[in-house]
Amino acid sequence: MKAAQIRRQHLVSKVLLKQFTEASSEGSGLQLRPVDVRNPERRTKLASPRTCGWADTFVAFDSASAEKLWDSVETRAHAAFEAVRAGTPFADPVHAEALRDLVVLHYVRSYRYRSVYTNAFESVSGKLRGQLVRQYPEQLRREALRQTRLHLDSPGSLGAFAERLIEQSEVAQEFESGKLFRTSIEGMFHKVRAEAAKWRLEVLTPESGQFLVGDNPGVSVRTDAKPLTYNIAFKDAHSIVLPISPRHLLALGRDDLVGTIPRATVNDLNTVQIRAANQYVYMHPRSTRLETFARDTARRWRTDSADD
Repeated sequence: MKAAQIRRQHLVSKVLLKQFTEASSEGSGLQLRPVDVRNPERRTKLASPRTCGWADTFVAFDSASAEKLWDSVETRAHAAFEAVRAGTPFADPVHAEALRDLVVLHYVRSYRYRSVYTNAFESVSGKLRGQLVRQYPEQLRREALRQTRLHLDSPGSLGAFAERLIEQSEVAQEFESGKLFRTSIEGMFHKVRAEAAKWRLEVLTPESGQFLVGDNPGVSVRTDAKPLTYNIAFKDAHSIVLPISPRHLLALGRDDLVGTIPRATVNDLNTVQIRAANQYVYMHPRSTRLETFARDTARRWRTDSADD
């Protein structure tokens, strides 16, 4: 029997979002504070982890397969987070591996990856259309005549027919159904996971201030410039960072370490989360200064982007 399609798919794991919550005084469960970075003036209500960090039908084909893979990472996060809070993330190698896999999961399962994937497919399809018209015009004319009984002569008409052939291909059909995306994102997870296994893990805490987390939380960064360069190719990155609580951030690095970072670096990393976010960042409900920082940063970012 075919598994039911899962519509509400969390891109930010609920187990991670729960680290930014506190229990509601009104008895309505755990809550965190979302901030809409697209509309920084908008006031948002406290929300539960269940209602945050998700996308509608992110994986549209056989979502159960992807969810099973993601779950194999997320179920190991509980014990790993306990080890982080206890200050012993490296006491058991299983915990370090679970935390590293969580970084990889949030780097791959993201709006950013879906955008890169879609743009790459559309770019390849456009190039293929041009190549067919330039290299195989006679074959296209004959096939058009066979299928449509029309004599196509102009490059525009041949290009339109070439596009039709591409849309009829098995690969294009799998792109439209979402099957290609599911196999692509699962394959990318395994590829990045293998590469990340060569890196070590840093567990960082702020000297002051708190971390927030965005809805594109696993972010690749370079640290050789200010402001930090982010959303770059994995092979060109100095690290991938992932906030996992107001007091802890994971970063792939050269050595396993537990360390503290100054307030200025915390602000830089929070700015990366805000700028890399698709729409929301999330924080502890009582992080009023951080909420102001997020709104001000988002407002400046949108103003600067509009001026460019």
